[in-house]
Amino acid sequence: MSVIIILLIVSLLIAGGFLMGFLWSVKDGQFDDQKSPAHRILFDNELKINQSNIKNTK
Repeated sequence: MSVIIILLIVSLLIAGGFLMGFLWSVKDGQFDDQKSPAHRILFDNELKINQSNIKNTK
């Protein structure tokens, strides 16, 4: 019976650790912008190419 109590306490401590980590990442802003980072990688080269074309034409 004491093993179940120990396992329950350990599992609650682990769950609390994950909850604290999640709340810390939300407070830090990890989940603020979910769409644009995935799209930003697609359009990053176009911005660099356009900027280099503007520099070359001047």
